[in-house]
This record gives sequence, structure tokens and C-alpha cells, in this order.
Amino acid sequence: MTLFLKYLSSCWFLNNPTELVPPKSFMWKNVVFYLISGIVVEGLIADPADGTLEVLGRTIMAFGSIAILLLMEKKWGCFNQLYTSIFVCENFIMTLAIGAEILDYWLVLKHYPYHEEIGIGIAVFLVTWYIAIVSYIFRAFFNHPTSVSVIYAFGYFVLTYGIPMLLMDI
Repeated sequence: MTLFLKYLSSCWFLNNPTELVPPKSFMWKNVVFYLISGIVVEGLIADPADGTLEVLGRTIMAFGSIAILLLMEKKWGCFNQLYTSIFVCENFIMTLAIGAEILDYWLVLKHYPYHEEIGIGIAVFLVTWYIAIVSYIFRAFFNHPTSVSVIYAFGYFVLTYGIPMLLMDI
């Protein structure tokens, strides 16, 4: 639990993720939670079968883009640390997204007139926070300037979310 809390504190930019070394069981639990929470979120948004395929595509793209980035930076030995850092924070954001979907459902049931605006606002906040977290993690691992880390984080977001979503819509 201590390791989890240390990783989670990276979501608030409080901990250096390069100092954390995850055991194999922690890494696998993290990936399983990533898959399950992603499938839940996508299943609530769209068809569960399509959502499952999209999450699997996202997972492949996430591992692939992290691997390519580490190969380009010549830091392959950091693979487990980097993907675990990103996935823990991504799982945290995904858990908040599930809460946002539950809130949206409740607001629809109560016929709240601005439920769409609230949902869009929460989504924009979560995506912005997600890109900031991934940028922070990239900056910690690669020591790039903030601007380069933000560009990498945005590229990572497009690769892991945009491309699988685009492929599902074709």
C-alpha cells in the first residue's frame, strides 16, 4: 500500500517517479486494473464490445509508444518504472472518470438542465490534468524542458486515446 501511495502522489506532482521500483505483482495488478476500469468506462459510453476493443488498442498503443520513446531516449531499463508511473496515474484519472459518469447519470435522472456542460467541464479538467501528470512523469524520467515534456505527453495522449478511437470509428 505504501508503494501505491507513493505512485499516487505523483498525480499531485509530489513524488519523483524515477525513485520508485515496482515489483512484478504490482505492475500486473496495475495493468489489470487499467484494462478493467477502461472497459467499464468505455462500456458505459458505447457498446461494451467496441469499448473492450478500444481499451485493448489503447493498451497496445500505450506499451508501444512508451517502448519507442524509451528506445529513442536510450533508457530501455526504465520501461517498468515509466509505464507503471503512467498507468497508476491513468488508473486514478479513470476512476475519477467513472465517478463523473455516475454523477452525469444521476444529473440526468434528476433532469438537471446543465448536466452536459458539467460533464464536458469535468472531461476537459481530467484530460488537462492527465496531460499535466504524464508531462511531469516524462520530465522526471528524461530531464527535458517542460515544453518538450508537454509535447511528448500530448503526443502520448493522441497515440493512446486518439488513434484507437479513430480506428474504432472507421
